[in-house]
Amino acid sequence: MILINAVLATMTGDEALIPDGAVIIAGDRIRWVGPRADLPAAEGERIDLGGRLVTPGLVDCHTHLVHAGDRAREFEMRLEGASYEEVARAGGGIVSTVRATRAASQSELEEGALSRLDRMLAEGVTTVEVKSGYGLTVADELKMLRAARALAHRRPVGVVTSLLAAHAVPPEYAGRADAYVDDVCLPALAAARAEGLADAVDGFCEGIAFSPEQIGRVFDAARALGLPVKLHAEQLSNLGGAGLAARYGALSADHLEYLDEEGAAAMARAGTVAVILPGAFYTLRETQVPPIDLLRRHGVPMAVATDCNPGTAPMTSLTLAMNMACTFFRLTPEESLAGVTRHAAAALGLDDRGRIAPGLRADLAVWDARHPAELSYRIGATPLHARIFGGRLDA
Repeated sequence: MILINAVLATMTGDEALIPDGAVIIAGDRIRWVGPRADLPAAEGERIDLGGRLVTPGLVDCHTHLVHAGDRAREFEMRLEGASYEEVARAGGGIVSTVRATRAASQSELEEGALSRLDRMLAEGVTTVEVKSGYGLTVADELKMLRAARALAHRRPVGVVTSLLAAHAVPPEYAGRADAYVDDVCLPALAAARAEGLADAVDGFCEGIAFSPEQIGRVFDAARALGLPVKLHAEQLSNLGGAGLAARYGALSADHLEYLDEEGAAAMARAGTVAVILPGAFYTLRETQVPPIDLLRRHGVPMAVATDCNPGTAPMTSLTLAMNMACTFFRLTPEESLAGVTRHAAAALGLDDRGRIAPGLRADLAVWDARHPAELSYRIGATPLHARIFGGRLDA
């Protein structure tokens, strides 16, 4: 396949745009990229893109795509003035989704996730991360991960899984978080690793979830099994989660509204990506903005993701997340696009996508647009023309 007459946003850092570019695709890989005037002789179907914008396929690097039920009533409660913590302590929040997810079969979880995934694919997503964390028993966490793995067999998309057993303490372990770590988190980690179900291990380090010491125990077990880690950190308070994540060489630390300079510096030294989640900020009507200038100053790469989940970010639109990141947090459109391509891939430990360069996967998004800023500029509009996954055109 030979793509011609395209505006290429390669996201390689070499040059921002190739205004009249071409791409040669061989199999599932990019073979050549450059100005159309320099296009080498090649056999294959030529596709004239009419001057449309081409970006790397988008990467949604933080989602809770697999779950059952909804939390519309909590939405009402928050509008009536209840805080996230008050909702959680009243038996809502994550625990209410746990009840619905435990009651659902793997097939039911797959079907529900597919409907959300299809909306993501329609917006140019070619890779999605999916977390567990709503089962909170060994069997139910594995059920969620199996459902997530199945998505890649039912749709043309790359799926990366994260075991998030350390997401919340279920009611049967109320006041016994350490016992829950012993009885569920650590055995689930070993079982998921043995079955090849987890690509990474995640946790929620917060006053309503797990302490840094408890997360450290989970991360020690992950390290012993050779699994990378990532962490929900500094969303509601600063418990030093970002620094903890950095000490374990985490792929990412996510949320980060209450990140301080010490945490940002630690992330920079460790090469840990900051994942910015404006959908949760919006839904929770937060006022504490992530310290974007601090992250810039320390050179911490910033990814952007939907955080798709039933409670605090019931959204599937990654382009809307890009707009929110610019509007609420003042990312530039260029930073926002890097956040859903190059940096999002890095947040998942993937070095074969997120850029348009020879040798990388041929995962591309073709847009009815002429400039990358249009993707962040529009609110709720998806000008996707075509999607290419693994060198195959999905028009």
